[in-house]
Amino acid sequence: PDGVARAHAAGAPSAARQKLQAKLQGARFRQLNEQLYTTNSASALALLRAEPELFDAYHRGFREQVRKWPSNPLQRLIEWAKALPSGTVLGDFGCGDAQLAASVPHRVHSFDLVAANERVVACDIAAVPLRDGSLDGAVFCLALMGTNWADFLCEAHRTLKPGGALKIVEVRSRITDVRDFVRALRALGFDECAVDKESNSHFVAVDAVKAERAPDKAVRPKPLVPCVYKRR
Repeated sequence: PDGVARAHAAGAPSAARQKLQAKLQGARFRQLNEQLYTTNSASALALLRAEPELFDAYHRGFREQVRKWPSNPLQRLIEWAKALPSGTVLGDFGCGDAQLAASVPHRVHSFDLVAANERVVACDIAAVPLRDGSLDGAVFCLALMGTNWADFLCEAHRTLKPGGALKIVEVRSRITDVRDFVRALRALGFDECAVDKESNSHFVAVDAVKAERAPDKAVRPKPLVPCVYKRR
């Protein structure tokens, strides 16, 4: 009995510490998440270059959120990519740990603010190191985070081949006006814009195709609604 009591006594502080650490990590994730949604990508890149450990803290929190979702939206994009012809070249903008590249047989150029592994090129996704017209498809999975998200889509237009596919998955609450979002896509040089808000309770999927016309860079679409988690 004494041994059991001592074990419980020894375990209690550890459990309390773990709970406190989880709470602090959650608070840090929410702070970083809000910051990334409400600043432009150049500022976010500068922040994470100065403090690269913040990227790890963010993605630890993000992985905790993913566990609570009914499904991972990236899986939809992986299944789409797997069905593409041999020789397809994709760009994964805001790739995180480059799971798409690790899951499909095609060549995938993976970009994010920090290189989480050897597959990832660290950069601002408004200016990626690719030639014009080098991609068959551009993917943004929960990646339109910066206030300058229109610049990301202009970069996708630049790097896509004519007729190349644009695939976007976002949190449903971020795109409140579908018609306005489609108008923005058209202004940014995309056609055949289709928005699916029905097949998933949490996420919206957007498919479009690069048009021949150049993006109207003078157009400043409405900001997307930040995905900010409640503080507990």
